[in-house]
Amino acid sequence: MTKVEVGPDGKPVVPEQVLDAVRTLISWAGDDVSREGLLDTPKRVARAWLEYCQGYAEDPAIHLSRTFEEVGGYNELVLLKDIPFQSHCEHHMAPITGKASIAYMPKDRVVGISKLARVLNGYARRLQVQERLTAEVAKCIWDNLQPHGVAVVIDAQHGCMTGRGVRTPGVGMVTSRLLGCFLDDERSRKEVLALMGY
Repeated sequence: MTKVEVGPDGKPVVPEQVLDAVRTLISWAGDDVSREGLLDTPKRVARAWLEYCQGYAEDPAIHLSRTFEEVGGYNELVLLKDIPFQSHCEHHMAPITGKASIAYMPKDRVVGISKLARVLNGYARRLQVQERLTAEVAKCIWDNLQPHGVAVVIDAQHGCMTGRGVRTPGVGMVTSRLLGCFLDDERSRKEVLALMGY
């Protein structure tokens, strides 16, 4: 991600070429960029996209760097369910909204549970496809925690389907990535999916 200059008001300075791009899109869609309600829209849109795409400015793995070994011998499933997230589809830049369930079976260390949500958001705040988002979250946890297993299930709605094209609101897409014991052991797989509600 390019370095963003911050103005004296503490807000990101939006380059004129970005403002022009948004104005062009508004005009092309059929509206008048000079009308009162749209005068500040290009700046607001640009700053909103900086926020939507914050994930490019971070390495989500950093959230898994601090772990804990003193867990009283706990070595069973750790599951964080129904984590809400928002992303944007890389094909139409339309919103993807949904929830994720992330589980892992620790070997000898655990991570603070908020860190799992931070990993999800680090990848979600990029232009995405749901399949890749699911795989990236699972791989990050697998590589950095080195657990016995990782399971990630994402259930989301896609604005590119609900608000345009086929226009089918209420349709959800579910993707999953299972690694380690959740892939290899049927009993572990059934347990984690049942606890996730699938």
